[in-house]
Amino acid sequence: MLQKYWKTTAIALGFIGFILILVVTGGKSLFWNATAMGGLMIYFWLLEIIPIYVTALFPLIMAVPLGLSDPETLAASYGNSIVFLFLGGFIIALALQKWDIHTQIARRILRLTGNSKPRIILGFLLSTAFLSMWISNTATALMMLPMALGVIESLPAEERSRRFSILLLLSIAYAASIGGVGTLVGSPPNTIMAGILEKEFNIQISFFDWFKIGFPLCILLLSVAYLFFYLMLGKERKEKVESFSMEKKPWSANQLKVLAVFSLIVLLWLGGGLIKNLTGFTYSDESAAILCGAMLFLIPADKDKKILEWGDTEKLPWGILLLFGGGLALADILEKGGIIEMISNSFQAFTALPYLLLILLLVVISVFGSEVISNTAQVTIMVPIIAKFAINSGYSPVQLSFAVTMAASCAFMLPMGTPPNAIIFSSGQIKMHQMAGYGVAMNIVSVVLITFFSWMFVG
Repeated sequence: MLQKYWKTTAIALGFIGFILILVVTGGKSLFWNATAMGGLMIYFWLLEIIPIYVTALFPLIMAVPLGLSDPETLAASYGNSIVFLFLGGFIIALALQKWDIHTQIARRILRLTGNSKPRIILGFLLSTAFLSMWISNTATALMMLPMALGVIESLPAEERSRRFSILLLLSIAYAASIGGVGTLVGSPPNTIMAGILEKEFNIQISFFDWFKIGFPLCILLLSVAYLFFYLMLGKERKEKVESFSMEKKPWSANQLKVLAVFSLIVLLWLGGGLIKNLTGFTYSDESAAILCGAMLFLIPADKDKKILEWGDTEKLPWGILLLFGGGLALADILEKGGIIEMISNSFQAFTALPYLLLILLLVVISVFGSEVISNTAQVTIMVPIIAKFAINSGYSPVQLSFAVTMAASCAFMLPMGTPPNAIIFSSGQIKMHQMAGYGVAMNIVSVVLITFFSWMFVG
């Protein structure tokens, strides 16, 4: 009976604990009020007993009555510039999906790589990673899975259960997560980290600031992933999939229009510094994102239609935007209640460790922690604490925050680790021990690479 009603029981226990803290402490202490509210949000996020986006609205309900915030500060959290950066990115991604540009890109990459088994895996790695840099890793995995299943189904029946099929599916899960590391808009944890550093510590991370670190790491992780898959193929690496083909289709006029806008936003994001030096004109990443997003509602597609219609926005992941705002509001509340200061002070014991070992420890916690905790929730909780600890200890808050954020996207072992893992596991083609077995090796490799990369190249 308890198992049947476990969510109801868990919700009741959460609110009972919340109320007890307030009653016992009198409800006047900012520290204990922030502890009660922060604990309730984290508890609901970890168990996911209600939608995580609903939990993100709790500050709007509770923060003002508990004296933890004011309406203006809350509005600044939910209307943060990072929220609008991701909104613009979501609109661009929506157009890419609506006009089937992701399939066109995947087809062309796969045609270039060829039809040997290692090359097909390489093609899926590159296609998935590239798309995931701009489209959510969840959407990317959902789009690429049918293509992979099509390749598997083209094999003779006796070959479908061989190692190639498993590795091909895993290549989508891995590349979707790795690609999200490449750009600031590639994965929610990236923008949450940037938003927290800007709002709480006045440290700005631009699209280019992330790209010059994230993109090389993305390429390095993809290279290692391909080498790993190549070695795991064993004797199958010499085989070809003769029955597999990707029909080449010409670009449509509407697809080219979307590609032009997509190219413009990439140019504006990457060339902001150069444009400022040449013209003296300054703009923000979110301004560029909203500009290009708005253009898609103005550019004609057919006689009476535009590239995007307002009805298309029903498909936008609005909940993610609320999640960003809730995460930023929670970080501000924990800071005001003194909780971040207290926890960051508890990290002082780590200052006795060599700095490289400290980074390694934080990366290990982040990689393996995100196997069981939403990487978005994990980054929301960890970044304010780590950044505060870094400032108090004389370390670089950017360096340590980058390390834990990039590591949070590298959970490859379990279906619950990331949405791409869950999507691939849902195909029924992969068993738990297979995903965990291959994934633990990639987790360890990721720990080493992210630690080294953070130590050497992030300042």
